Amino acid sequence: MKVLVTDPIADAGLERLREAGYEVETAYDVEGDALLNAVSDANGMIVRSGTEVTEEVFEAAEELVIVGRAGIGVDNIDIDAATDHGVIVANAPEGNVRAAAEHTVAMAFATARSIPQAHARLKGGEWAKGDYLGTEVNKKTLGVVGLGRVGQEVAKKLDSLGMDLVAYDPYISQDRADQLGAELVDLDECLERADFLTVHVPLTDETENLISDEELAQLEGGYLVNCARGGVVDEEALAEAVDDGVMAGAAVDVFAEEPVSQDNPLLDVEDVIVTPHLGASTEAAQENVAVSTADQVVAAFREEPVINALNAPSIDESAFPRVEPYLELADTAGKIAAQLLGDRIAEIEVRYEGEIAEEDVELITASALKGVFEPLEWQVNAVNAPKIADERGVDVTETKTRQAEDFQSLVTVTAKDGDKEISVDGTLFAGDDPRIVRIDGYRVDAIPYGHMLVARNEDAPGVIGHIGSVLGDSDINIAGMFNARETIGGEALSVYNLDGPVPQEVQDSLEADERIIEVRQITLDGRDE
Repeated sequence: MKVLVTDPIADAGLERLREAGYEVETAYDVEGDALLNAVSDANGMIVRSGTEVTEEVFEAAEELVIVGRAGIGVDNIDIDAATDHGVIVANAPEGNVRAAAEHTVAMAFATARSIPQAHARLKGGEWAKGDYLGTEVNKKTLGVVGLGRVGQEVAKKLDSLGMDLVAYDPYISQDRADQLGAELVDLDECLERADFLTVHVPLTDETENLISDEELAQLEGGYLVNCARGGVVDEEALAEAVDDGVMAGAAVDVFAEEPVSQDNPLLDVEDVIVTPHLGASTEAAQENVAVSTADQVVAAFREEPVINALNAPSIDESAFPRVEPYLELADTAGKIAAQLLGDRIAEIEVRYEGEIAEEDVELITASALKGVFEPLEWQVNAVNAPKIADERGVDVTETKTRQAEDFQSLVTVTAKDGDKEISVDGTLFAGDDPRIVRIDGYRVDAIPYGHMLVARNEDAPGVIGHIGSVLGDSDINIAGMFNARETIGGEALSVYNLDGPVPQEVQDSLEADERIIEVRQITLDGRDE
């Protein structure tokens, strides 16, 4: 497996990949066709903010499994395109949280006390003591826009220095805000009450220029700190608000375009402090994010949970051993259900019964969807299966119940098209031995592997013998057989494990017998060419 690293990361991350046995290629500052050529045979890719990972990149990288962002922001990665191509995108949100929070606090103090300006004048020979009257943070109100990891860390640090906290974040619970001692308010109130405003949101269509002319006017006499992402704050509006004296000052570490152009209006305003995106620039932070990103690449290659995946179901590392055996079981149940239904799929239900219902099953459901769609020749994996369902207009429902009649745990995948539906139930024997135990309500005990034949037939003497004879005459060996029936003389269902595929003419021959209602072939070990 090959990992392409296109932006510099700490050596500890590179060594982690090499120790795991993977080839590491560094190609810094590549772009355009050079980038497309470099990534063409890569299985993994690690970037920072310098590399634009576009749809073109994903189209060129047919073997790509994961793109790791050594840091938090992923606005340079086309996540929708990654999902379409079944590529995991993961970041390293924890590694530089402390560094980013500390830089934010430092910037707040720097702008409140005019530290860089006073420093420059003293270095220039001026003793300008009387020109600077600073602002204390004690008993002031801190407004936090975005109570994510960094926002929470900043809130904790400045709360301990005697600041009152108000916060705007529509995605955080009141309980968590209460734990931080922050009052949740809407954006307007946050701006009106804040003496200092710090911004900690990603750059999205929703947050671009979130803070502009009107919002800055509400910060009259206050300070703004942006160490999150460039583009969230309207730079021209901020420069004007500080230059005109509407605001007392600002501190900015991130810009809409980086490296920043020399004609950026923020560079010309005395009371706007600027740094060149230093929020994560500490030795510890760089090593942390490099190692974290490398670990996620290794996990993806080993088909283990990618903890910080942004476009794929993830699961807590401690819970993964309990869930892992069900991934293949759900995938298999989905494949069988889709192939037995044989029609357009309008709805999929995944039901969990027993002990498995107590677990986080998002990853299992994604595996079931992968199984459903895979026989239909759609390019699919657990990353893009949920999106494919949405794009195809397939309704997906997930249900859980702690009660299970016959098994410790049971996973049921039901594929539906209008009034027609097929359910396939699977469980694990002895903890890790997958079995299909019901098909469309018929109790069976089928080992799911290779080629299978599912026959619906009248419960009449000689039918099973006839099926065996037809298969034998066609040189198709039966590895195992499981039979179930509704009532004596009613309808029966039998499942055959076979050593090879069943040609269409053999299926036609079987269905020519009036006692046989339907025959379906199931392929679980890949499609035959």
